[in-house]
Amino acid sequence: MEGYEGTQQPQLILAHKRFLLSHPDVQDIEKVRLKEEVLAAVKADDMVPFYETLVADGLLEKDQGLLDSMRTKNEEELKKLDEKIADAEENLGESEVREAHLAKSLFYFRIGDKEKALEQLKVTETKTVAVGQKMDLVFYTLQIGFFYMDFDLISKSIDKAKNLFEEGGDWERKNRLKVYEGLCCMSTRNFKKATNLFLDSISTFTTYEHFPYGTFIFYTVLTSIISLDRVSLKQKVVDAPEILTVIGKIPYLSEFLNSLYDCQYKSFISAFGKQRSSV
Repeated sequence: MEGYEGTQQPQLILAHKRFLLSHPDVQDIEKVRLKEEVLAAVKADDMVPFYETLVADGLLEKDQGLLDSMRTKNEEELKKLDEKIADAEENLGESEVREAHLAKSLFYFRIGDKEKALEQLKVTETKTVAVGQKMDLVFYTLQIGFFYMDFDLISKSIDKAKNLFEEGGDWERKNRLKVYEGLCCMSTRNFKKATNLFLDSISTFTTYEHFPYGTFIFYTVLTSIISLDRVSLKQKVVDAPEILTVIGKIPYLSEFLNSLYDCQYKSFISAFGKQRSSV
């Protein structure tokens, strides 16, 4: 599906490709392309831990020369990051110390080292005072959770974010959290709650790090079809201005939604097959 605005987090795009690469229904010719794209992403960010996982899972072949080269680059960058932390702690202020620790956290996330990324985020949190900045750390943790499909981590992070909001927090971050929670609910098949959270976020969507607005509308329509009664579906989805402005850009989705609502089941089944093959 095409993007409309904003920039997706590269690691979350990579996680989706890794999922497709391991999925039995994806054709072999498509997997050849996916394998090339995943390997290119691994090389671009020197993702040693993630590469080792892919090799262990049989999704990529091991190249010892590549592995050694990436590991050397990781060690060099980590040394620079540690030097920046030491310099900030010795010569600069609290804000610079926090930013130096955050940079190290994001480095570990970038290369696919889950445990060290989470550990470093905890260290960064100890250097963080503002509620908004603490919330941003929770969002990074949530992204790690979605990258690894760790729903225990995701659930605990959502609860932590809600507790932080009791101390304050702005509406933009609260609205972003609704999308994260909605995605978690959808992934765990709690479609009714996912629908309510997505519908609440349609007019305030800013979670472009996860997916473009078109993909968000796609998920909103699908969960709504499953969860809403006919009257609510008409009011909240079929006639919703925000959905109407986008749905025509998403292949077969308008036909899929409207044929179901209009009880044109032959057209609905046809659109369902086309939609499934286009995703």
